Amino acid sequence: MRLAFTVWGLAPAAFWAMTPRELSAALGRGRTASRLDRAGLDDLMRRFPDVRPMETADGRVR
Repeated sequence: MRLAFTVWGLAPAAFWAMTPRELSAALGRGRTASRLDRAGLDDLMRRFPDVRPMETADGRVR
């Protein structure tokens, strides 16, 4: 709790509202996500392209 209040600056209510999973993540335990590299970003951009609301991914208007 000392870490949460003094280092993280959490209010007591915020600390007690944390789930065990949130607390574990804040402490750096458990699974960690790998960094997103350029190849990963390119893959995401290809899989989930930005489109206008009335336009499909191939440019056709709905």
